[in-house]
Amino acid sequence: MPKLTWLFDLDNTLHNASHAIFPAINVNMNAFIAAVLEKSGALSDAAAVNAARVAYLQRYGATLLGMVKHHQVRQEDFLHAAHLFDDLIPMIRAERGLARLLKRLPGRKILLTNAPRRYSHDVVRHLGLHRHFAKHVPIESMRVHGQLRPKPSRLMLRKLLAKERISAHRCILVEDTVGHLKAAKSLGLRTAWITQYLRSNPDLQQHGGLLVQPKLSKRPVYVDVKVKSVRQLTDYLHRLR
Repeated sequence: MPKLTWLFDLDNTLHNASHAIFPAINVNMNAFIAAVLEKSGALSDAAAVNAARVAYLQRYGATLLGMVKHHQVRQEDFLHAAHLFDDLIPMIRAERGLARLLKRLPGRKILLTNAPRRYSHDVVRHLGLHRHFAKHVPIESMRVHGQLRPKPSRLMLRKLLAKERISAHRCILVEDTVGHLKAAKSLGLRTAWITQYLRSNPDLQQHGGLLVQPKLSKRPVYVDVKVKSVRQLTDYLHRLR
């Protein structure tokens, strides 16, 4: 039997991005969108920025995709501006014992995040988790036929499974974002929903890639395991194998 493969999200899954990082990203994203709208001669007040961000998020699943398609911005410029922090390390909050957890989980682990490479690399290294991941797939690497296809793209997930020779039924996506889990489940993957940081997220609809979450008290049918923390995953291995 093929060994398990774990696809781990990063923000609000392995650390508490809602504490300080997501609020800072939202401020940075707003400033970038306002500057782009103003340069094009469009309205660039707070209401216009909010409307553009939410519209692109709802239509494309990520504000970034709308900015690239409709305003011809470079994805690297948007990602750099959104993840520009004066000092990232003090902003990171995470549980202890995550390295031990990853070591105990059987199988191969891949970091699959809609965050950019440099930011996700810095966070994972600070948490001491980098040595436990066999592969790091940031948003820059999520391309299909030359087009950016971040989570929840089924095309991207299919390509990843084929490239890594992973059997869908032996693969588990660990995420805080239910829309991503739903897409994965439709392809036959197992799914684990991490909920502990969701209530503190200051703006579920405004961070690029995050969609509205269902009530936390309910486990959607496309979620195999609903847990507060990734540290509980070993207790539910029997549901995920």
